[in-house]
Amino acid sequence: MIKIEKIPLNIIPSSDRSLLRPFFIGTQLPSNFYEPDSPRTLRLLSRILSLEETEVKTELNIIIKRLYLQNKDYLLSVFEQRYNQLEHLLPSDRNLSKDRKYLIGAFFSSRYLFESVSLCNPSIVKAPEQNENEKLKFILSLRAIGEGHISSISFREGVISNNGEITLYPVSTFATEPNLIPTHTYQKELFKRKLGELGLLDTFSNNVMASLKNEFTMHELRVAIDSVSRSSSSISAFVKEGMITLARSNYEVEFPSQTSISERVIFPLTPNQSNGMEDARFVLFEDEGERKYYATYTAFDGRIALPQLIETEDFRKFKICTLNGPMVYNKGMALFPRKIKGLYAMLSRQSGENIHIMYSEHPHFWYESKVIIKPKEPWELLQIGNCGSPIETPEGWLVLTHGVGTMRRYSIGAVLLDLENPEKVIGRLKTPLITPPTKAKYNYVPDVVYTCGSIIFGEYLIIPYAISDCMTSFARVKINEILDAIKKCS
Repeated sequence: MIKIEKIPLNIIPSSDRSLLRPFFIGTQLPSNFYEPDSPRTLRLLSRILSLEETEVKTELNIIIKRLYLQNKDYLLSVFEQRYNQLEHLLPSDRNLSKDRKYLIGAFFSSRYLFESVSLCNPSIVKAPEQNENEKLKFILSLRAIGEGHISSISFREGVISNNGEITLYPVSTFATEPNLIPTHTYQKELFKRKLGELGLLDTFSNNVMASLKNEFTMHELRVAIDSVSRSSSSISAFVKEGMITLARSNYEVEFPSQTSISERVIFPLTPNQSNGMEDARFVLFEDEGERKYYATYTAFDGRIALPQLIETEDFRKFKICTLNGPMVYNKGMALFPRKIKGLYAMLSRQSGENIHIMYSEHPHFWYESKVIIKPKEPWELLQIGNCGSPIETPEGWLVLTHGVGTMRRYSIGAVLLDLENPEKVIGRLKTPLITPPTKAKYNYVPDVVYTCGSIIFGEYLIIPYAISDCMTSFARVKINEILDAIKKCS
């Protein structure tokens, strides 16, 4: 018997934590798609400018008192940042007080309760910087669901001791989303390859690409499109818009350096993720001198679920990238932590019911997949999928799985794959490691346990997992016990 220890530590939804977001009058469009110079915006600015200075101070004090979030300076810095984004719309001859600038920023900001509904589907990785003796510092990613059922990616920090004890660091009541980096550069050959995958290469787009340098910015792309448009007799509006959409869907963001991990939230910025960024599966990728974190996630626009990729080295600056190729569809893609025989490897679930494996020379392109694991046991007969990236052990690749049985009941199981040939299944558990509790204290979707990644430290496998698509808890199991049990089931 495998002894699974449930750790008495829960991360529950909170309506106390706020994300301070830009507010755009009369639109719900993401901030990098909207030009804030509408007539209503200008009229509001005019009304704020007409206020007496005493009225400005009174209103600002009311806001500060109501929204005091542990850090007044942070709150005012957010307001100042929003003001700076609007300053070009104001008369250049007006010498505005600091308070009036803050008030303008406040009118164009809003509070969003980003984790008031759910904190679920966690993944866990070793933190980039380690400063604890005999402890592993980790970063936990979570699917945070808030108002309007919009999913974003939030984070927690903590440490694991040698005996498998987990300590989470305290969190503040406020969080922030990152700034879009306007100088983000695109690689011409990679961008052109993605255009081809999308069926957007024609005479017009080829001419645009030919006029660009090997690396270019969004601004340079727009200039090139405008230039070629003026000299071209036939322009496809579909291709033109497709080029801009592709560029907008591949972007880079950065958090202020003074923010802690728990104060950072990656919020949807593009139309294809407007209804959420779901189920990020983070993995520390190390291979041939390359060391970075990747995460596959599901972008959802309310209709179509599309896998995408996140890249980061420090969890402060993130690249968001589109994935391309005929195998980029459905949910549940998870990268291996290193290359296998010189190729990137990925677990996936294109069929919706089986675990597939894919290989590629580039992490952005996936062309073929092969089924390696099918539902077998009663608790997984409806479907089986991965629960995060494979973990390398001396005995093989350990893969936690989710199995769906009767009444759409989700359980967590485990499979062991061959190290050199992960298409070969060494063994799989006949019974689940973790099953849904009979009664959950917090319940959103019944009969579900789920994880997007686990980690080994010392003699333990640490498994953060969601309960009822609502809260996150933790379990630990001795790694030797689970490996021995799997091999006995081979």
